[in-house]
Amino acid sequence: MYKKILVPIDITEKNLANLVLPHIQYLSEEENAHVHFLAVIPTIPFYTSMGFGFAEKADSEQDKVTNQLIDIIKDFKLSKEKYTAQVVMGTPRDEILRIADQIQADLIVIGSKRPGMSTYFLGSTASMIIQNSNISVLTIR
Repeated sequence: MYKKILVPIDITEKNLANLVLPHIQYLSEEENAHVHFLAVIPTIPFYTSMGFGFAEKADSEQDKVTNQLIDIIKDFKLSKEKYTAQVVMGTPRDEILRIADQIQADLIVIGSKRPGMSTYFLGSTASMIIQNSNISVLTIR
């Protein structure tokens, strides 16, 4: 049923990755699905705080996030041929949806925090993905 699964990982919220871990292990094994892990570095804070020399700092941030993503993926205990990993810069919602389309994902699996006042007014990435995705989204709490 699911052959390509996109798993966005927020490296600042490792507990959300831990929530999706058993689901991804199950789907990867039972569905023989390929898992595409994705970390998105938000660009708006970078542009406002970096100023001059942004390119060099962005490259080092990309390396840092890639290393953190690799560390998180190790916990999933998937064989190397069962997954790919990618780090991109942009708006999380837009990049997650773009990559899902690009890799022709069948499913997006995303961890979600319990709603609070800040997500009630601003919306969370998970809710924006659910509202805008053309494919199924499994939200884990």
